[in-house]
Amino acid sequence: MAVRTPDPDPNERDDDGARPDPLRGLGSLGGDAANPAWLTDVELAEARRRLPMLYVEAVPVRTDGIGTVTEVGILLRATPVGEITRTIVSGRVRYGEPVRDALFRHLENDLGPMAFPLLPPQPVPFTVAEYFPIPGVSAFHDDRQHAVSLAFVVPVTGTCEPRQDALEVTWMSPEEAASESLAAEMEGGRSTLVRLALASVGALR
Repeated sequence: MAVRTPDPDPNERDDDGARPDPLRGLGSLGGDAANPAWLTDVELAEARRRLPMLYVEAVPVRTDGIGTVTEVGILLRATPVGEITRTIVSGRVRYGEPVRDALFRHLENDLGPMAFPLLPPQPVPFTVAEYFPIPGVSAFHDDRQHAVSLAFVVPVTGTCEPRQDALEVTWMSPEEAASESLAAEMEGGRSTLVRLALASVGALR
């Protein structure tokens, strides 16, 4: 089964609620006149053949009053080819976009605007994951590209209502999130990423 990092940018809406048209406003250099950093499908495919792509990923958690992780949010997602997989919040960093802003944007895209993630002024990743198109180079695989991902544990305090291609958020205990049964449902080696996240906050026993 082909495994890919979730890439929800094409589904995002403009301010008026419409999907961005990748052909709108194209000039001789390509791109979008309203957003020159937006890549067409052809430009994105070419960039992926030549450059590592920068991603942010987030493991959403709920904590108790003293900051101990009590639950881990795992997404149920439909892939473009109709497969159902388990995954975490993930997406590209745009040109000129601070990592913190990219992290907040993808958390809101996947969990909804009422999730209320708690982001520090300067988020620090618990690890850096490298996804390679060739299986076996690392624990992480993406058949489209070489992607470098900054991975974060992010507490959320609000109500999560998934949007875009995320179908639901399942809240699990740390033990369930680290289980082999869940690992079998997760894509791209993300079960390893979840275990690393739990270990980084002392929730993996």
